[in-house]
Amino acid sequence: MNIQQLQEEYDRLCQRIKALNQQPASAIDPSEWRELVENLESLTSRYRLQLAEAQAHIAELTRELFGPKADRLTPEQQDQLNQLLQDMEAESQQPAPDGDQVLEEEETPKRSKRKRRTRHPLPVEMETETVTIEPDLAPCPCCGKMPGRIGEEVSEEIDLIPARLIRRRTVRPKYACPCGEAGVAVATLPPRLIPQSKLGLGLAVFIVLARFDDHLSYYRLEQQFRERHGVEIPRQQMVQWIEHIANWLRPLVERMWQAMRASGYLQVDETPVKVLDPEVKGKAAQGYLWFYAVPGGDVFLEFDPSRGLDPVRRRLTGFAGTIQTDAYEVYESLSRKESAIARIGCLAHARRYLYKALKESFAEAVWFITQIRSLYRIEDKIRGLPSTERHAQRRLQAAPEIWNGMKARATELQPTLLPQSTMGKALNYFLNEYDALTGYLQDGRFEIDNNLVENAIRPTAVGRKRWLFIGHPDAGWRSAVLYSLLLSCRRRGINPNDYLTDVLRRLPNATVSELDSLLPANWTPHPD
Repeated sequence: MNIQQLQEEYDRLCQRIKALNQQPASAIDPSEWRELVENLESLTSRYRLQLAEAQAHIAELTRELFGPKADRLTPEQQDQLNQLLQDMEAESQQPAPDGDQVLEEEETPKRSKRKRRTRHPLPVEMETETVTIEPDLAPCPCCGKMPGRIGEEVSEEIDLIPARLIRRRTVRPKYACPCGEAGVAVATLPPRLIPQSKLGLGLAVFIVLARFDDHLSYYRLEQQFRERHGVEIPRQQMVQWIEHIANWLRPLVERMWQAMRASGYLQVDETPVKVLDPEVKGKAAQGYLWFYAVPGGDVFLEFDPSRGLDPVRRRLTGFAGTIQTDAYEVYESLSRKESAIARIGCLAHARRYLYKALKESFAEAVWFITQIRSLYRIEDKIRGLPSTERHAQRRLQAAPEIWNGMKARATELQPTLLPQSTMGKALNYFLNEYDALTGYLQDGRFEIDNNLVENAIRPTAVGRKRWLFIGHPDAGWRSAVLYSLLLSCRRRGINPNDYLTDVLRRLPNATVSELDSLLPANWTPHPD
């Protein structure tokens, strides 16, 4: 109940008291007085709670605006905060780890002068065009002979040949015997992505990547074709082409999902996206892209207008295993209703609450953040090890001391904090999610957080800022299909241009038994 509702309740009680005071004492029912007193006491306690929360919020804002940025720390907390800041500074200076190579905990990068950036060599397989410039030669003024070549000076630059549209004419001569009895011989037209269409393979791949990897709108693509190439390709035409391409690729994505579902471990998340729904007048409707990912493996997207339980429950029908999610109640409800599905949590979400509390001067957050950083150091050390060894190391290093210590301290601090304060919210999240947060200790395959699937969401978030919305509810599945393949290629280090060019060339002639070889996990370039 907010302040306005409390005020309305108070005014109503005052009117009742005023009306009773105007009546003779003998006419007043004692039970009515008792009810009024109980209501006033209840109202007073609620007022006090609202006042306490408001005072805490005002104090936080006052400290942020006019006071020191942090509460006074104890010597122990000050040491922990200094260590935290040193670790963060060291991590910001060190290069990203290469593969499984990580810094050992005791190795602290030393401060050094900023090094001059080194030039990266050009790829050996890069197409090379050589231009030789000969000097103007003249006979030697001393001996009269012509100079001979003694070496060369070589300089390199990276240049770009702009893309261009071409008209590819396929001519199939017809042959017939003069007698007219043997019929007409003509070569068979090779299979095409869209029969009777002007869409070539290279143009199809370019439009897919420009729209779903470079995140350009169809309007911008139409403008580029017109202004840079002098060709009119209406965006409505491009939308129809994308639908045909997505239909070709859809069986691959469904097979990819079947393999992911069999893994028994999925990271799940969702993100909103605007949709132009003709049934919603005057504004864009809300839709959602649901993400399912195998750590280090494929990513599967599904579009649905709902963020409720039905989409994820329908997609996970027949799945038996573990899902890793944030604390959104839909996932918890799913794990309760589906006995074959267990849920583990995301430590990164708990850490975000604590960082928010730290920014708002809650000194208690320092200790929890340093403990969480210790857990991540353990993950850095065991990354790349077999799952059985990762499981053993986690149980040995993380479970007994760090997790048990955090739970004990959170349980001790929680009653002393206001539930609506930032630190109160952080500890409530931590304790409510404790069993789910520690779920990753059960299996070495599990990750400590859900960051890998959240990283997969980022390209679509960039797209939302560029093209703003999906043009129609029926177009959502096309975006999901194409994003699924592009994100899976990105995770596996596959050039999406090479992949789509090869797969879309082979699909019109492919048999059902050949589809598995075209999945990103199994794909190898087809020899020309």
